[in-house]
Amino acid sequence: MPDRDADPLIVAISSRTLFDMEDSHALFEREGIDAYADFQRSHEDDLLEPGIAFPLVRKLLALNEGAPPDAPRVEVILISRNSADTGLRIFNSIAHHGLAIKRAAFSNGAAPYPYIRPFGADLFLSTHAEDVRNALAAGIAAATLLPAKAPQHRHDQLRIAFDGDAVIFGDEGERVSREGGLAAFAAHEREHAGEPLSGGPFRGFLDALHRLQAAFPTGQDAPIRTALVTARSVPAHERVIRTLREWGIRLDEALFLGGRAKGPFLEAFGADIFFDDSEHNIVSARDHVAAGHVPHGVANR
Repeated sequence: MPDRDADPLIVAISSRTLFDMEDSHALFEREGIDAYADFQRSHEDDLLEPGIAFPLVRKLLALNEGAPPDAPRVEVILISRNSADTGLRIFNSIAHHGLAIKRAAFSNGAAPYPYIRPFGADLFLSTHAEDVRNALAAGIAAATLLPAKAPQHRHDQLRIAFDGDAVIFGDEGERVSREGGLAAFAAHEREHAGEPLSGGPFRGFLDALHRLQAAFPTGQDAPIRTALVTARSVPAHERVIRTLREWGIRLDEALFLGGRAKGPFLEAFGADIFFDDSEHNIVSARDHVAAGHVPHGVANR
């Protein structure tokens, strides 16, 4: 029998993305670490409400239940700036919600991102922008989420959407567009249509997600559905298609929006999370779905 643990998909998350902890975080900002620690200890039996990434985590972990024998396992790891002492409330809430999270790193205020790589994480989600940037610099796919309550549940299928340039792919196209405008970008893409794009910071995570997806049946009843949602338009679509073909990666849907606002399309797709390097696009998306900002590439320098 294949070893499902040999090549798992590992996602690391911060406590403020998993649970709604904004009241206690506001206390920390106002009164400091001692007041925060006292509050968490005195409320450690009070359950935390689901946060922005909670539905994503629940769906990821549910993929382990009844999965095909050769399907890679999915593991979620908690990476927190809490101490283990103040983190007891977090684990009480994890147990209450039945989340199979077994591994964690509590850094007690220090930057926790150095532990992400030893855990083998394919993706890191956090509300702390500096930790996200450091993870990206270390070669780990990472995105910043604004803390919020869990979005409304709409379906059981896990749906993940990605921007293309500077997320799945390198930022070559964005650099050409910024330097020469849209006409230069279109000409550049036509000239290089047969050349695969370079990989961006989410290439590795997309590979791992594709391996997981490939272990399940295809079609509308598949437990995972993916989409590319890009501002590119015809004829710049050709290079994208050829690149994914070269990589051997299947995306279920591809939306070439030609500059249209992405939010309504993401809502129509029903994304559980969307990743984009542009803060402008993230603002549009956040009104509709959970959106992670990827601070990578020329748009974020």
